[in-house]
Amino acid sequence: MDRILLVDDDLEVLHVNSEFLKGKDYQVETAASAKEALTKIPGFMPHCIVLDVMMPGMDGFEAIQKIREITQVPVLFLTGRSDEADRIRGLVTGAVDYILKPCSLEELSLRIQIHISRYRGVTGQTGILEFPPLRIELLNHRVFCREDEILLSNKEYELLVCLAKHNREVMTFEQIGAELLGGYIDADRRNIMMNASRLRKKMEGYVGLENMIETVWGKGYCFKG
Repeated sequence: MDRILLVDDDLEVLHVNSEFLKGKDYQVETAASAKEALTKIPGFMPHCIVLDVMMPGMDGFEAIQKIREITQVPVLFLTGRSDEADRIRGLVTGAVDYILKPCSLEELSLRIQIHISRYRGVTGQTGILEFPPLRIELLNHRVFCREDEILLSNKEYELLVCLAKHNREVMTFEQIGAELLGGYIDADRRNIMMNASRLRKKMEGYVGLENMIETVWGKGYCFKG
């Protein structure tokens, strides 16, 4: 389930947008200020952040610069400030989109979905699979939860990459065997299950990774990044 952080000092807007996005099967966290958002990001590790510009204390333009010190996930500005200079400033500071209030909730949901998909595609092309807080560096075969490296065996690493590349798809034992071993026989199931068990046990030691690999009984596994 993708995680969305909504940041706005208008509590009514937060409530309405949050309830709608939850209905679209997002996990949603809210913050009523930029300062509160910055404290929540490390633990929640959202896949996308929707950020207001006009907030007391730290505004959205300042907030996004601090957000970029923590994560590179898509940030969308959702604001009533319609001046061209503000839109340009928002995009220059690192936002992927600048949406004016009032905005259709269906459109907001669609834009969030598009930017999350694009982000995952870009990170994959650069040799990184990123599902915050999990990061898989394909070029050097290293896996991290935030800044902590997860030490995996070659078999565990290969299985994780296989499942992550098919995010949210049910990968059967036959499909896993074909991708990792070049073919599948019944005897391979036990080895796949053993490696999956070890991999899940290691990942469960990190906050945010506990349920990322789901067992689909009788079929195989599903990665929920």
